[in-house]
Amino acid sequence: MIEIMKHMVNNLGYIVLMAFVLSKLKMFKNIFIREEFSNKEKFILTLIFGTFGILGTYIGTDVNGAIANTRIIGIMVGGILCGPIVGLFAGVIAGLHRILIDFGGITALPCAITTIFSGLAAGIIHKKVYQKKYWIYGLLGGTIMESLGMVLILIMSKPFEQAFTIVRSIYVPMVLINGIGIALVILMIESIFHEKEKLASDQAKLALEIANKTLPFFRHSDNNSFEKVCQIIKESTNSDAVAITDREKILSHIGAGSDHHIPGATISTSATEFVLKSGDIKILNNKDDICCLNSQCGLKSGIIVPLKDNDKVVGTLKIYYTKDHAINHINKVLAIGLSQIISTQIEISKIERLETMNVKSELKALQAQINPHFLFNALNTIISFIRIDPSKARELIINLSTYLRYNIDNIESMVDINKEIEQIKAYIDIEKARFSNRINVQYDIDELNDFKIPSLIIQPLVENSIKHGILKNNLNGNIIIKIKDLKNKLIQISIEDNGSGIPNSVINSLKSSNFPHHNIGLLNVHKRLEMHYGEGLKIENLSSGSRITFNIPREQIL
Repeated sequence: MIEIMKHMVNNLGYIVLMAFVLSKLKMFKNIFIREEFSNKEKFILTLIFGTFGILGTYIGTDVNGAIANTRIIGIMVGGILCGPIVGLFAGVIAGLHRILIDFGGITALPCAITTIFSGLAAGIIHKKVYQKKYWIYGLLGGTIMESLGMVLILIMSKPFEQAFTIVRSIYVPMVLINGIGIALVILMIESIFHEKEKLASDQAKLALEIANKTLPFFRHSDNNSFEKVCQIIKESTNSDAVAITDREKILSHIGAGSDHHIPGATISTSATEFVLKSGDIKILNNKDDICCLNSQCGLKSGIIVPLKDNDKVVGTLKIYYTKDHAINHINKVLAIGLSQIISTQIEISKIERLETMNVKSELKALQAQINPHFLFNALNTIISFIRIDPSKARELIINLSTYLRYNIDNIESMVDINKEIEQIKAYIDIEKARFSNRINVQYDIDELNDFKIPSLIIQPLVENSIKHGILKNNLNGNIIIKIKDLKNKLIQISIEDNGSGIPNSVINSLKSSNFPHHNIGLLNVHKRLEMHYGEGLKIENLSSGSRITFNIPREQIL
C-alpha cells in the first residue's frame, strides 16, 4: 500500500502541474471569466477535463489487474466548476476510455460507471453549493465517489477474492489522494475567479474614471465634446477606435477608420441599425460582421452598445479593434458599463440643457418650498395680524397652507389651471397683506375645461411683477392676469403691470445663458416653455410697466 501511495502522490503531482499550467493560459482564463459558458466553450471544457480523466488513467499504477488512478480528479473538477453538462460528458469520455483500454478487465466496467457518476455528482455540487465551498465538497465528493467505486468493484468484479484484494490494496490511497487532489485543483483554478473579481473591480474603477473625465463634455454636448469623449474612452480602454452616434448619423469617430467614418455621415452599417432598433448589444468578431462599405477599412472586430434616454435608444457607443476576435468578457462588461454611465450622463445633460437652472432657477421658482425669506416674511405678517385682526391671520394661514401644499405636493410636470390660479391667489393674498394696499390684482380668465399647463409657470412671472416692477419704485401698482382663448388654436396667458418696466438688457438676454441673477426666475419659465411648446416668453415694455405673454397651442392642452 505504501508503494501505491507513493505512485499516487507522483501522479497527483503531474495532475496539479498541468492544472497550474492550464490556469495560466490566456484562452482558458478568457473562458473561465465569463458569467455563462457558450455551447462551444462547454464543448472545449468537456474535452479538457475529459482529457484530464484519460491522463489520470494512463499514469495510473497496475494493481492485480486493476489501475490505481487519479481519473476522477479531472472529471469532478470539471463538473464542480463548469456545471453538469461538462461533468457528465467529461465522465462519459473518460469512462468509455477506461473500458476500451482494458476491455473485459476485472475492474473496467465498475470504474467506468464510477467515472460517469462522478461527473453527475460534480454537476449537482455545482448547482447546489456556494462557490467558495466547492473545494470542501470536492474533497467530500471525491471520497464518496471513490468509496462507491470500491463497492461496485466488490459487487461486479469476479472472482470476488481478487476484487477484494484489489480494493484492500487501493482503497485508502485512491480515496485519500483523489479527494485531496480534487480540492487542490479546484483551489488552484478558482484563483481565476478571484482574478475575475479583481478584473471586474478594475473595470468598474476604470469606468468611473472615464465617467469623471467625460462628464464635463456632456454638459455642453457638441461635435467637439463628443470627439473629446471618444478620445478619452479610446485612450482609457487601449482600443483602436471609438465612435458615438445618434439614431441617424455619426457624432464622432476617433482612431482607425476615421478617414471614412466621418462625423455627420449617415449611419450605413446593419450592425449599428440592429442595435438602434433592438436595444441589444452587438459583438463584431471579424471584418464581415462590421459590414463597413469601405474595403480598405482596418477595423476587424468590436462591440456596439446602445445609449439610452429613459429606456429609449438615442444612439450607440462603438469600440473597435484592428484584429479579429478582440472582444472578450472583460471588454464586453466594460463597454456595457460605459454605455450605462454615458446614458445616465446624457439624461443628466439633457435635464441640464433644458432646465439649466435645475439647482438655482428651479429652486428659485419653487420659492415658498425652499425660500426661507418668503416663509419668514409670511409668518411675521401672520403674527402681526394675530392680535389686531385674528380672522385675517386665520385667512393668511390658510393661504400659506394652500401655497406650501401646492409646492410640496406638486410633483407632476403638468397641472390643472385652476390649481395654478389657486396657488397664485394664495401667494398674492400673502403679499398684499404684507404691503397693505400697494398691490392690486385683476383676473381676466376665460373658462377652460381640462386645461393643464406646466406647474409653477405663472407664479414666478407674478412674483417678478411684484418685486421688480411695482415694489421697486415704492409705489402702488396694478397687475392684470389674463388667460384668454383666442379661438385660433392658441391659449394666451399674459401678466401685465404698471411698474417700473423690465430693462432691455434682461429682455435681450432671454436667449442667452448670461441672464441677470435677480431675474433668474424669468429664464427658468422661458426655458421650460421652450421645452414644452417650442416657444418661450414674449416680453414688452409699455408706456407704464411691462407685459409678459406666452401662448399654448390648443393641441398641447391636456
